[in-house]
Amino acid sequence: MHPAPLVALVGNPNAGKSALFNALTGARQKVGNYPGVTVERHAGRTTLADGRPVELLDLPGAYSLEPSSPDERVTRDVITGAQAGERLPDALVVVVDAANLDNHLRFTLQLIALGLPLVVALNMIDLAERDGLKLDAAALERELGVPVIPTVAVRKRGIDALKDALDSLVSPGATALRSSDPALHADIATLQRRARQIAVAATVSEAPVRRWTHTFDAVALHPVFGVVLLLGILFLMFQAVFGAGGAPADAIDAGFTWLEGIVTAAMPEGVLRSLITDGIIKGVGAVIVFLPQILILFFFILLLEASGYMVRAAFLMDRIMASVGLSGRAFIPLLSSFACAVPGIMATRTIEDEKDRLTTILIAPLMTCSARLPVYTLIIGALIPNTKIVGVFGLQGLVMFSLYVMGLVGAFVVALVLRRTVTRGVSSGFLMEMPKYQMPNWRDIAIGLWTRCEIFLKRAGTIIAVTTIVLWALLSFPKPPAGSPVSAVNYSVAGRIANGIEPAFRPIGFNRDIVLALIPAMAAREVAVAAIATTYAVDNPGDAAGDNQMRAKLKSNWSLATALAFLMWFVFAPQCISTIAVTRRETNGWKWPAFMVGYLFTLAYVAAGATYWIARGFGL
Repeated sequence: MHPAPLVALVGNPNAGKSALFNALTGARQKVGNYPGVTVERHAGRTTLADGRPVELLDLPGAYSLEPSSPDERVTRDVITGAQAGERLPDALVVVVDAANLDNHLRFTLQLIALGLPLVVALNMIDLAERDGLKLDAAALERELGVPVIPTVAVRKRGIDALKDALDSLVSPGATALRSSDPALHADIATLQRRARQIAVAATVSEAPVRRWTHTFDAVALHPVFGVVLLLGILFLMFQAVFGAGGAPADAIDAGFTWLEGIVTAAMPEGVLRSLITDGIIKGVGAVIVFLPQILILFFFILLLEASGYMVRAAFLMDRIMASVGLSGRAFIPLLSSFACAVPGIMATRTIEDEKDRLTTILIAPLMTCSARLPVYTLIIGALIPNTKIVGVFGLQGLVMFSLYVMGLVGAFVVALVLRRTVTRGVSSGFLMEMPKYQMPNWRDIAIGLWTRCEIFLKRAGTIIAVTTIVLWALLSFPKPPAGSPVSAVNYSVAGRIANGIEPAFRPIGFNRDIVLALIPAMAAREVAVAAIATTYAVDNPGDAAGDNQMRAKLKSNWSLATALAFLMWFVFAPQCISTIAVTRRETNGWKWPAFMVGYLFTLAYVAAGATYWIARGFGL
């Protein structure tokens, strides 16, 4: 007795494939696993119009026949007859999302090229029509050369017509693959162009918003104009960080100055008052004052995500990343690292290839995380004049933008070197679907900003506060004898340690104050700001608190060459202890964390030194 014909349902993720499978099989399903992998096998049965039983397989969603995950590999192997314990399907049902036709047809063209009998289920046709898109299924059928059945799986519309189509496709006799069709070997760009041509030919009419989307995407996704647009958006974002963040930052600064005055007036001079004013208020306050700038930065990031533009930026960056050997799947972990490298490194678990994953982990600390923003803002605000360029743009915002670009460029250069040496291998791209442009939900953005505010203040109240208190103690004790010419900081434990290390950093323009900031900054990057504030507070106990006072001290004690070298150090320097710890956990040992710290320290030292001496050469 011959087994029942085998029909596989295949398509992109989110095409409604599982809903169609449920509509065809009802409760006649069973779930298992494919041999040797953890990918689930969903099988069921249905009956055709002539009464013949058919076995159905719901294959994992895939974007192409070039797998980039275990799920996609199973799909590829099943439909090519290479999966152990699974026979070659007698026919395919290719499920496509009617509202996202040009993207889904890319995979459909590859499947048609295989030569298996197939029918296309033009699914979710109701949602496409609701959005103003009217398609001609007959025209699509002519372009593809295979049957096309409009369906609405969740309402079981088109199920009978689909079964009728399968009735004529599933016939006795062995099916065979063909391997000579050019579509099997075409690159993604060629497939995408053909898919777009077919989608246009099958489109009867579309709403103006869809036309606007295509028009804007022609610019936003252009290899030249798209990059220019992205850089322009980032440039304006950093201009806003300084332009709009100044007034609220000054208000917070004034609040901490007022608070210090209250404590100073209420408490007698002594160790406890010094701890509260010099350690906590000046140290922690020096970091919290930058909260408005951080929230402005995240406001723009959340806005770009909610509007649908961030995925377009990912598409643009994927092209650049592929040129340096990075996996396309590295974009999301690297994007996460702009908030914090810890979740970014953890997100690399989605990258299947170990060499790709290791490369992404090793360069994630070069993404400019939000913890660096207080350091950048303090130094730029103190030593970079806020002159206008072409009468509109501020120099401070331009410098901030340049630091972020340097981090990106540095990461790509390091990736290029790693992929040709210690993590040599072939990079793999990835496919993504473009969401619709939409107005952001302002409530969601407000919740996102509140969450970032909570995270920042929690760090300020825990890691930064504790580190600042420890640093204050090391800067305050032992105290110099009365009449000693040695300053309180130089006489303290921290001062002696810094003075001992300072000669190693003198060639790159760093002084004692900078060395004192670098050591505790290993706990959290923002602590560098608190460390500088605490150092000046202990050295000058009579001075008032406040960001403006600290900037004045920096301007009088640091040269511009030293400030630029310090900024360059933070672009490339080894990350905080948390990043090193998560790297150790994700790589199962200390080898790669040690390598990461070593190359980042070397890169930071060389970059800071080169910046210092070049700036000195220009008389800065």
